[in-house]
Amino acid sequence: MIQLKILNGKTAGAEWVARRFPVRVGRAADADFRLEDQGVWDSHLRISMEPSDGFVVSVEPGALACLNTRPVEEEVLRNGDVIELGAVKMQFALSATRSRGLRFREALTWLGLALLFLAQVALIYLLPG
Repeated sequence: MIQLKILNGKTAGAEWVARRFPVRVGRAADADFRLEDQGVWDSHLRISMEPSDGFVVSVEPGALACLNTRPVEEEVLRNGDVIELGAVKMQFALSATRSRGLRFREALTWLGLALLFLAQVALIYLLPG
């Protein structure tokens, strides 16, 4: 997953995590990530996940955006890149991963070890010496 952090503007400091792709960024009510700052179009840009390239930002026709202060139309994103659209600067980052709960697997492992230990003890006492 990815995280977009607003660096300036009305919502500076806000963070948003994307869980589905493509992510549509703009002013419109149906945008996945909605920004209401000056210069942001209804449908300004899109962030998609391409299996071969990774995360790709695509600017909608007619809209303007910069990636690390360079104008961009379509570009592969890297962790820490700064995207500028209108009066907003936002930072692209890979979001922290969540680890699965391992309690069930750990309990199953300990149960298996206990059964193995009991089986070995039973064999020691049951085998003729």
